[in-house]
Amino acid sequence: MVREKREEGTQFVRYFGPLLDALRAIGGSAKPDEAIDRVAEELKVSDHVLNETLPSGGLRFRNRVAWARFYLAREGLLDSSKHGVWSLTEKGFKTFLTPDQAEEIFKKWTKIFQEQRRKKEKEEPTAEKVAEGTGSISKDYREEILEVLLKLTPDGFERLAQRILREAGFTQVVVTGKSGDGGIDGVGTLQVNPLVSFKVLFQCKRYTNSVSPSQVRDFRGAMAGRADKGIIITTGTFTAEARREASRDGVPPIELIDGEKLIDMLEKLELGLNPITTYEINHRFFKDFDA
Repeated sequence: MVREKREEGTQFVRYFGPLLDALRAIGGSAKPDEAIDRVAEELKVSDHVLNETLPSGGLRFRNRVAWARFYLAREGLLDSSKHGVWSLTEKGFKTFLTPDQAEEIFKKWTKIFQEQRRKKEKEEPTAEKVAEGTGSISKDYREEILEVLLKLTPDGFERLAQRILREAGFTQVVVTGKSGDGGIDGVGTLQVNPLVSFKVLFQCKRYTNSVSPSQVRDFRGAMAGRADKGIIITTGTFTAEARREASRDGVPPIELIDGEKLIDMLEKLELGLNPITTYEINHRFFKDFDA
């Protein structure tokens, strides 16, 4: 078991340096999808690897890069304070990691996490555990909420999408759900400013599979001449080919919201998820006064 954890850990440690390099190349900060896509581009990761899924349904490659970000933030190379943006710290801008240095960071924090768990086990036996590179970066509640979403009826999932879009700033959001309408499940308006607005069509896919590029093309075909933009919302994932198709030049863009991003939106909007605040001790802070 220890060897399996070690081998799995090594799989995401290899992305420590490339993630720093990718963020540096795009100005020091980026949305997670942008940063992950840049890592994949720079390393020439194959579509086969990009499309590989975890048992929980997420994409393994994206999950591993997210774990790399987690450790780099702990090391002080990435700023973990801004929600939804991965940003290099001043130290991170100046740091260029070799594979051996990345491995040392992994070992260091694995040891720290193990010590923290041992201290907490007796006091808080049900407290959330920090993984060392195994499984999904999603916490237990994220897996649970995904199960809840998958159990919703198609109509219920469409109405949930309607509520999320309204909470996110859309107006006149209507669920159509018409059969034979090219998979279009609803329409809404995004008011960018008093002078500019966009009509947006959306499609809901409540399943664990990956959305294919042909499904993206079919949706774009159905929305042709009817809206400025489209959104596909799914509890599953999107293949690498589907992501490229969604942002292909010369055609109307389609925003993709997969299961992970959908849960992120529920978190941010606090829809169906009640936040609980807790604290951890920053021992390095108190060392300045231990003299």
